[in-house]
Amino acid sequence: MTHDRHSYAEPDRVRTTHLELDLALDFGQQVLSGSATHTLAWAAPAGDRLVLDTRDLTVLGVEGQTADGWEPLHYSLADADPELGSALTVATAGHPRVKVSYRTAPTASGLQWLEPSMTAGGVLPFMFSQSQAIHARSWVPLQDTPSVRFSYAAHVTAPPELMVLMSADNGTASRRTGSYDVVMPEPIPSYLLAIAAGDLVFEPLGDRSGVWAEPATIGQAATEFSDTEEMMRVTEELFGPYRWGRYDLLVLPPSFPYGGMENPRMTFATPTVVIGDKSLVSVIAHELAHSWSGNLVTQDSWDDIWLNEGFTSYVENRIVEAVYGTEFALMETAIKQHATVVKLDPLTPAELAVELPGLHHRSEYRGTTSTGPLKGSWFLSWLEERFTREVFDPFLRGYFDRFAFRSINTDDFVAHLREHLLAPHPDVVTEAELAAWLYEPGIPAFAERAVSARFQVVDEARSTWLATGELPHGAERWTTQEWLRFLDAAPDVLSPLLLQQLDRAFGLTGTANGEIARRWYQIVAASSYEAAYAEMAEFLTKVGRMKLVLPVYQALAGTDRAFAAEVFAKARPGYHPITTAAVQKILGQ
Repeated sequence: MTHDRHSYAEPDRVRTTHLELDLALDFGQQVLSGSATHTLAWAAPAGDRLVLDTRDLTVLGVEGQTADGWEPLHYSLADADPELGSALTVATAGHPRVKVSYRTAPTASGLQWLEPSMTAGGVLPFMFSQSQAIHARSWVPLQDTPSVRFSYAAHVTAPPELMVLMSADNGTASRRTGSYDVVMPEPIPSYLLAIAAGDLVFEPLGDRSGVWAEPATIGQAATEFSDTEEMMRVTEELFGPYRWGRYDLLVLPPSFPYGGMENPRMTFATPTVVIGDKSLVSVIAHELAHSWSGNLVTQDSWDDIWLNEGFTSYVENRIVEAVYGTEFALMETAIKQHATVVKLDPLTPAELAVELPGLHHRSEYRGTTSTGPLKGSWFLSWLEERFTREVFDPFLRGYFDRFAFRSINTDDFVAHLREHLLAPHPDVVTEAELAAWLYEPGIPAFAERAVSARFQVVDEARSTWLATGELPHGAERWTTQEWLRFLDAAPDVLSPLLLQQLDRAFGLTGTANGEIARRWYQIVAASSYEAAYAEMAEFLTKVGRMKLVLPVYQALAGTDRAFAAEVFAKARPGYHPITTAAVQKILGQ
């Protein structure tokens, strides 16, 4: 096991195997309060201390279970580290169960409490969690490391008009009682612990899938995600059975900081992918893919994030290809690869080693996905091409079977790769090629980039437009991916005349497509195209997904920092704490 430097826990001494939560939601104070009871597996002989991760928690008491009941235990809370929080050290005598009573802070980094005005319905409040990467410790005292997996059960009380859901077996009935009991029988790492409460209703998508959303958005969400059951079917055909029972989606308010969060049995999803044409449902394919890579087979520390995200991006692309066709999958891959290669082009060798090191390099993960996972996905695609799918697909399926419900590191994967793929098929790849992926920075020179025929047409249209001002023919029929290619490969700074011409012809300002808006407003900001500033400000205020807003703030910071700060001040109440911290860093606040 790799020591996880992002956690104070000591899994080599003791591990939580089951967690029981008894929580009350207080929307007035914006806190959770209650207890977390840990069932413990001690290394022999049983130790004298249990160390848990916390951040900004008020500990009210700690008890240990004895043969006669419960007894109070001595504990200490260390001084807080700005990133890691405080270690909670409990003096024990090998107690089989330890209960911590506590209360969260209104500023808990893993929770967001929304006023009714910030929801689709505008009547009831909303609360949701985001535990990845190390934010679970802000709402539960626990071993906050992916190297520890535990099952859990929870009893949650809330205002009776709200529905409470967790990353567990919630059922499909949206009956509201104010008192909820859920069970997660499969062992999960702490970052997959999740909770949400709001005005939520359910719509089935298939026998084992469905969507939860506010009443105002449930219909559109169900239509957008109607291919979910088919995605599950094709993934099972490729990589083995779905082992989590149900796969449901929860559409959150726009402040959710990510495209999706793969909480098992209950993916949390951004509403920015619900635009009516299914062009952004690769986000759902990605989160579903995590049910195999990440949730089932998990990195044992955040240093090995590529084992989660790289594998998932690869599986996502296979799902997209099977459901939506080869060209769609090629365009998705080309967009991601282009973004990575462009980002790496101006870097020095030293910067490259930090930005995109070898897959076996240890680099601290701070809660945002870098370009590293794409390198992992690219590596797997390269292996697939070299060995063919007839060989590679069974290998990957065997990988998921062998390490199911386990946490592993890169060494474990490489050993499995050598034993089950390289040894039975010698001379297909060389040691030098393997080393280029695993140990050297950047993308290997021999790695081929995805080529899309439709993107070649888009590239020619862009070149003609930039050279002559001739607008691209047929662009009104372009898919989201074609527009992203057109804008992504365009210069960051364009003349007001070109921007005005493009905007008048295709109505990019005010688009409801968040992906197109992200790139368009990034160019708007970098070019100081003030005609679109009002709509750009509205976009930044309505949407809290980091992928969409951070590039725009980054561009504004270089041209009009005062305007960026003004917009942020207005938008901040609706942002998740994770998004707020990221924008503050960009603006130097």
